[in-house]
Amino acid sequence: MQPDTPAPASRPDAYAALRVPDFRRYTAMRLSTTLAIQIMSVSVGYYVYDLTGDPLMLGLIGLTEALPAIAISLWAGHLADKYNRRNILVACLSLMVLCTMALVLMAWQEAALPKGFLLGGIFTVIFLTGVSRGFFSPTNFAFLPQLVDKKTLPNAITWNSSTWQVASITGLGVGGLLYGFAGVTWAFGTMAFLTVLALVFLLQIQPRPAPEVDRRTPALTRIREGLRFVYKNQIILAAIALDLFAVLFGGAVALLPVYAKDILEVGPQGLGILRAAMSIGAIGTAVYLAHRPMGRQAGAIMLGCVAGFGLCIIGFGLSKVFWLSFLLLFLAGVFDEVSVFVRASLIQHLTPDHLKGRVSSVNSIFITSSNEIGAFESGLTAKLMGTVPAVVFGGVMTIVVVGITWWKAPKLRELDYDAVMRSEL
Repeated sequence: MQPDTPAPASRPDAYAALRVPDFRRYTAMRLSTTLAIQIMSVSVGYYVYDLTGDPLMLGLIGLTEALPAIAISLWAGHLADKYNRRNILVACLSLMVLCTMALVLMAWQEAALPKGFLLGGIFTVIFLTGVSRGFFSPTNFAFLPQLVDKKTLPNAITWNSSTWQVASITGLGVGGLLYGFAGVTWAFGTMAFLTVLALVFLLQIQPRPAPEVDRRTPALTRIREGLRFVYKNQIILAAIALDLFAVLFGGAVALLPVYAKDILEVGPQGLGILRAAMSIGAIGTAVYLAHRPMGRQAGAIMLGCVAGFGLCIIGFGLSKVFWLSFLLLFLAGVFDEVSVFVRASLIQHLTPDHLKGRVSSVNSIFITSSNEIGAFESGLTAKLMGTVPAVVFGGVMTIVVVGITWWKAPKLRELDYDAVMRSEL
């Protein structure tokens, strides 16, 4: 008798998460929210630089948004692990709606407002946006696993990342084009409409029960519990620290208005295209990962990709040719998406549900620090060193950070993603 031939392993369903109705609504909410935020990023940045001509102001925009987000993130994570996560997200988006409408009003009345008052109003809105995002990020991260089962979660993480990237490329491109061809008021108006749309999609998602917790435990005790979990887990700590320092030093995106206007001379339309370049590369990578998930050497691949990201930033800093700058940012997006996917997957899979809000709040602090404070660092170093030396310096420091992480975090370097997945099922 012939022995039974084992059936070939079937490929994972690349669209499993999208078959869940509430995940589709969540994806639509995520798409609309990210579109609005990215339009805000490109249009507010160019608007403020147009008003002042000072690259340091671009860094101050990032700092103004980052400080409140960092200050409240740990508290937000505690609340996300204690109360209904959908209701917290509703409150966040409601504040975002008010912020975007305020920007529309200021742009509409620009001629009647003193320049100092106008800038003060813009920075106040950015500060309140930071408050909203400080609560939104950890709560959104913790809400995602409540929408799908554990088997479908890796696929949901991939599509969530893809959605963010699609919204980034579209939002940045639309923001630049709207600003260039229709004016800042239309750019801000589109942003306000998308924020309202995101709130509508969110309200259609069925509420999930709040996590089961001992409500008598003091908030500080619960926050310390989340911090201890992160700092005792070398893989999670190394992954988010790598992202923090790599993007902190390699955050050339904040200086793109300077490149678009003064170095490459392509204006706001070219700025939108440059801002979209990284997302184009990331989208293709995210779709590939949805069909071909990470395998045994995920940690080493992640570190190699972050080093590649640093090299691309160095090349972009030195480039004075538009198509080459676009290509280098495209490749930087490819490399960055691998890091984003591995980090998000590890935090979701290695963190118990009752800790997800607090652990993701720590991750949010790292992300906010790397993006917004990285924008301030880029603006400050550009002011002190010049724009091109600042970007090149950031890329070099990114590669140095990879070397230190490779040496100090062997568990991340030797990470087997397949083993992590098997332990979940």
